[in-house]
Amino acid sequence: MTATTDSAVRTDHVVHALRSALRGDVDDSSRRRAEYSTDASNYRVVPQVVAFPRDVDDVLAAAEVSRTLGVPLTSRGGGTSVAGNSVGTGIVLDFSRHVNRVLEIDPEARTARVEPGVIMATVQKAAAPHGLRFGPDPSTWTRATLGGMIGNNACGPRAVAYGRTADNVLALDAIDGAGRRFEARSGAGALDAVPGLDALVRSNLDVIRTELGRFGRQVSGYSLEHLLPERGTDLAKALVGTEGTVTTLLGATVRLVPVAAAPVLVVLGYPDMPTAADAVPALLAHGPLAIEGMDSRLVDVVRRVKGAAAVPDLPPGGGWLMVEVGGDTLDEALDRARALAADAATTAVGLFPPGPEAVAMWRIREDGAGLGGRTPSGEQAWPGFEDSAVPPERLGAYLRELEALMATHQVDGLAYGHFGDGCVHLRLDVPMERSGDPLRAFMTDAAHLVASHGGSLSGEHGDGRARSELLPVMYSERAIDLFAAFKDLLDPRDLLNPGVLVRPRPLDADLRRPAARSLLAGSGFSFAHDAGDFTTAVHRCVGVGKCRADGRETGSFMCPSYLATKDEKDSTRGRARVLQEMANGGLVDRGWTSPEVHDVLDLCLSCKACSSDCPAGVDMAQYKSEVLHRTYSGRLRPVHHYALGWLPRWARLITAVPGVSALVNAVLGVRPVAKAVLAAGGMDTRRKMVTFARTPFRAWARHGAGGAVTVTSGAGWKERSTTDGQRSGAAPRDDGSTAGSVAAQTRPPVLLWVDSFSDTLSPSVAHAAVKVLRAAGYEVLVPEHDACCGLTWISTGQLDGARKQLTHLLEVLGPFAVNGVPIVGLEPSCTAVLRSDLRDLLPDDPRAVAVARETRTLAELLTAPAPIGPGDRWTVPDLSDVTAVVQPHCHHHSVMTWTPDRRLLTDAGAQFSALAGCCGLAGNFGMEKGHYDVSVAVAENSLLPALRDAAPGDVYLADGYSCRTQADQLAGVQGLHLAELLASRL
Repeated sequence: MTATTDSAVRTDHVVHALRSALRGDVDDSSRRRAEYSTDASNYRVVPQVVAFPRDVDDVLAAAEVSRTLGVPLTSRGGGTSVAGNSVGTGIVLDFSRHVNRVLEIDPEARTARVEPGVIMATVQKAAAPHGLRFGPDPSTWTRATLGGMIGNNACGPRAVAYGRTADNVLALDAIDGAGRRFEARSGAGALDAVPGLDALVRSNLDVIRTELGRFGRQVSGYSLEHLLPERGTDLAKALVGTEGTVTTLLGATVRLVPVAAAPVLVVLGYPDMPTAADAVPALLAHGPLAIEGMDSRLVDVVRRVKGAAAVPDLPPGGGWLMVEVGGDTLDEALDRARALAADAATTAVGLFPPGPEAVAMWRIREDGAGLGGRTPSGEQAWPGFEDSAVPPERLGAYLRELEALMATHQVDGLAYGHFGDGCVHLRLDVPMERSGDPLRAFMTDAAHLVASHGGSLSGEHGDGRARSELLPVMYSERAIDLFAAFKDLLDPRDLLNPGVLVRPRPLDADLRRPAARSLLAGSGFSFAHDAGDFTTAVHRCVGVGKCRADGRETGSFMCPSYLATKDEKDSTRGRARVLQEMANGGLVDRGWTSPEVHDVLDLCLSCKACSSDCPAGVDMAQYKSEVLHRTYSGRLRPVHHYALGWLPRWARLITAVPGVSALVNAVLGVRPVAKAVLAAGGMDTRRKMVTFARTPFRAWARHGAGGAVTVTSGAGWKERSTTDGQRSGAAPRDDGSTAGSVAAQTRPPVLLWVDSFSDTLSPSVAHAAVKVLRAAGYEVLVPEHDACCGLTWISTGQLDGARKQLTHLLEVLGPFAVNGVPIVGLEPSCTAVLRSDLRDLLPDDPRAVAVARETRTLAELLTAPAPIGPGDRWTVPDLSDVTAVVQPHCHHHSVMTWTPDRRLLTDAGAQFSALAGCCGLAGNFGMEKGHYDVSVAVAENSLLPALRDAAPGDVYLADGYSCRTQADQLAGVQGLHLAELLASRL
């Protein structure tokens, strides 16, 4: 008997039964099912219902509902399975939300007892005080759950030293498809837990001994070799890698290993990846902790996206091996590293002791799945054949034949992987926009190639829906029948994750991408990096789930809303999945106006952190803006779109006439009035109104600057540039005369672009910038005409209005930019518009390229090499007596990077802690009605705890107006812009 066919009626029964039996949430909404319809694979399988068990008792209850109603049950952890292992048609159980505890760390026995939904990073953190860790460490360790690792037999880089997950599992608490709960263990009597299993093993000893367990990374199929008497009759290890098809995991006892005292990273360069692979066997003799391979083109992707500074200086090569060696001391590890390098068959060697450079290299390696999601030509690359493995001594030959096969099929990809174990990760640009036929053709040929080298279709990701159909290429008919018999003993009704491993679904069934229709760019963003197609853009998300990780300790800002709510709908991935469903028109069938789409986007802060922190380059802020643009084009908008989206317009009007802003501030200072205005504008009444400047900066510049700045038009500057033929000298005044001393005439010009916030809400920042720039030897130009970047129009999806604002901005700033005048932005979010969104909204205007090229932050200008930077003209003020809490703006982090600011503060001698993560206000987001609680929760991630812990006299440094406003409103702390801090010391 097999699982019952799904139907709408059955869904009602299933939901009712689950809600009656479980304490945890049960959700059958179309939005929730869309979020869980895929994992990190190519597949889309829509579940009937998603349940979030509170504890093990809830899991047992859900399993009973599955058996009673005959509905399939699929276990899910972090949802990072690459082969379609964690999607299913019936009940999907998400263990990660609640069933996620470390139950015990036993430092004496070096063991841990854990629940299935615990994230590996949590286990590592709990074990670290005892000098211990869990050995296997897949690249998704910051969000992958132990249950998922056990399900797929995950390995990671250090499996070379510590083995696979199976090698580190001691016992499992499980319930099988027949409802039998047992502790899976090893030794005499271990097989008695499953009636008939002992007999099955004894009748198939020859098959098990000859076909299974032939090399370390043979993960495909069921690892029944662990049931052999000579291997300890270990049922626990045999259940590892079964992908939820025979049992549902309730708990695990795992082995811990000592943390390496002083690991040293050796990077070895080779002409290409096969040559690098040839060197692996000799290196294994040195007992390394890890041997990773990496195509140099992966690193090129990082350099292109994040700049050259994001990559340490590496030895030359077209392919690298990253080899980690350990030792009791750093000197011992370095000696071992040098000895290994001597046997590496290359002179291109780099040694990286523990420190930021080694961390940066491992971070690049961890991001491989996302970075490899696009080929060098920009084509989307897909998993499917991303996890093959061969014995290490065969790896070089295998890679050469694989490259030839790729050329035959005209596909490309960026290889990396666990070369010390013979495992290769490779995403390929197989064209899947229309059908799965090209995928089937390549996968079939590739499976035969792997088998010819004695390899495995999967080395650690499991077979899932991607490779299970091809197991007969690798195994005999008797072995395939043995797998089916094993499955039938434990899951006789085929309820547990059906369609995987045994009686598999076709590998080209249920593919997500061919079902999606094109949504071509219109009057909004151009999506030039995605062939002008919104659908291609949202399919950048490959599901690796880095947006679900807490990356604050490593400087990641993504994803603030998920960290606050722990709900998949509030992750970048969850949002992308719903947008993908909108593209295929299945569950989400009302297009841009679909309530599911607006629900998942509602708590997106538009922080843009995903655009840099997501290795696949997902830019959810841009997607949200496009959705709002398409939804409300030609329609009445929510009132806050006008109140906040047009804020620069209102601020200019209020500050245009002397005295009006003082009156407005006084009126809004009356709390009942302020609350009424907030409510009328669609804002949360717990917020405070902004304070408008009595004298905007531009008014001061025009009438009272006292020669500190030169107000000039673009036309005037263009005329001067043509006349002078040089970039230095005094700019013409409105009357045609020149101003400034001889010394001033030799000052290089810089254009201070004063955005709407710095002009009308916080002009002290602009005044400070003038002081700093003049002290650094620049002639400070201020454009004669106002130039708004349209940020608030963009964040509220008013892209027609944003384009108008930006077109005017190009008329004002363009002449300066095309003549090579550096443009300094003060508000990070506005500066980021000029560096990113400007080119996407006006892709055909060459002035946009020039403005983006010349626009810099203050720190970028001051730390730039001469002649752009001040060079010897200026020395950064002494800040050695300053201790600061620094909140980099999200857009600053994601678009410009905060590296120049860090360098400047360090050079100035300041002591500071730079926070990672959003402040929570995020422009209009935190002001809008319905967002206050999440805004505060996001602030509690980093900002508010840091402010509470700050000592008296510590400086709060934040360039973002939002970041300063949030600290003021929630903590009563006044912040400074970098310009203000520097100016205070001049």
